[in-house]
Amino acid sequence: MQWLYCDFHIHTTWSDGKYSLDNVVSLYGEAGFDVIAITDHVLDSESIKRDGRTASELQIMDSSQFGAYQEALWDAARKAWKSYSMLLLPGVELTNNTDRFHILALDIKEYISPDLSVEEIIQAIRRQQGISIACHPYFRNHSGDDPSFHLWENHERFATLFDAWEVANRDDLFNVVGLKKFNYVANSDFHEKRHLLSWKTLLQCEKNAESVKEAIRKNDRVSLFLYRGGKIRQ
Repeated sequence: MQWLYCDFHIHTTWSDGKYSLDNVVSLYGEAGFDVIAITDHVLDSESIKRDGRTASELQIMDSSQFGAYQEALWDAARKAWKSYSMLLLPGVELTNNTDRFHILALDIKEYISPDLSVEEIIQAIRRQQGISIACHPYFRNHSGDDPSFHLWENHERFATLFDAWEVANRDDLFNVVGLKKFNYVANSDFHEKRHLLSWKTLLQCEKNAESVKEAIRKNDRVSLFLYRGGKIRQ
């Protein structure tokens, strides 16, 4: 089995990303990546209410858009495979800024509300045979905030519930995740082109959705790499 170059945390213009879905596929495909996940934001209702703007004004997807979003991702997945032999997994970033947690849900088919508790969200992802990833669970130098610190404050409770934790996000490494020996992945949290130059994941598995998900869950053939540009594969 070959090692696959992966990024499981990518945003597009479906939420607050700067690039369209097609442009993101081209950017990663031309760089030679094997697997990507598109994970646009869905924001909790209390945060939207508190801000006073609509989800659209906040550049956040809402439940009414989820079906169209899924259709767009599956269409992009077909193009990614045909043009670049690149696997695209549909996903979302369940963004709860009220209770301070962000969770990636990969390969889900039905809408999941970020208003649910962490445990309820993980159960909903598992029912859909998806993958749950704890996003940037510790302090990030590149942003200076801690939108997911609730996960780390309660990491003993959540430790084995998640399929993986981000041990790296963009240019930040979270040594606390490594010290706890949690299952891990590394992602770019891509919003704009410069974010492509960041930590990524290497998985040794077959290039299909079930093999990739199983590799994340088992976490025994996983590594990190710091992508600094150029063509990965010739």
